[in-house]
Amino acid sequence: MEKQRALNIALVGDHDPQIIAHRAIPLTLELAGTQTGHAIRFQWLATPRITDNAVLEDFDGVWCVPGSPYQNEAGALHAIRFAREQRRPFLGTCGGFQHAVLEYARNVMGWTDAVHGETSPEAERALLTPLSCALVETIDSLQLEAGSRIAKAYGRQTAFEGYHCRFGVNPDFEKDLLSQHLHAVARDSVGDLRAVELQDHPFFVATLFQPERAALEGRVPPLVSAFVQACARQMS
Repeated sequence: MEKQRALNIALVGDHDPQIIAHRAIPLTLELAGTQTGHAIRFQWLATPRITDNAVLEDFDGVWCVPGSPYQNEAGALHAIRFAREQRRPFLGTCGGFQHAVLEYARNVMGWTDAVHGETSPEAERALLTPLSCALVETIDSLQLEAGSRIAKAYGRQTAFEGYHCRFGVNPDFEKDLLSQHLHAVARDSVGDLRAVELQDHPFFVATLFQPERAALEGRVPPLVSAFVQACARQMS
């Protein structure tokens, strides 16, 4: 029997070993690969390298990782758009969540003036704005939307996850942002938006929290396992 090739996953972001999530992600993929029975290769793609689709074509899935602001915002947005339009499995965590909603707002909603408030705080349509209470080294409860991919991954409708984040979706734009294909699938203990999914995509999930941190405690993050399985389906 021919040996199945390893899954090839792009880690979109500017690698920095000082970032806890960046230390956790390789371990996370190792644990998820062992659990799901898939060999996994991954490659860090620095955002300045992403200028066209060619650098992304050979990947079975795209994970936009924490570490915003990225060196090249356009590169991160290009990778997210590629995954969305080419229907490649996509996972965005923390900064990846922020840029996933920004890409969607610009290219699906047509909000060409949408910006990230971290880099353009005075903009009229600052889609990402400072959280009322920064989620830095914080753990909070989550309520997951029944029937969503994230709820199916966790096997339940409640979870506890950790954050290192200061920006979230601007409440002024949230209702319109979620009025079409992008859906809220997780909210925190006070009802604030913490995860979204594209319902018309094989796997497109973005979370403000960092599920990868579970690997630092020896636990396999359910959402990462679900992402890996989606990548395997993409490959087959």
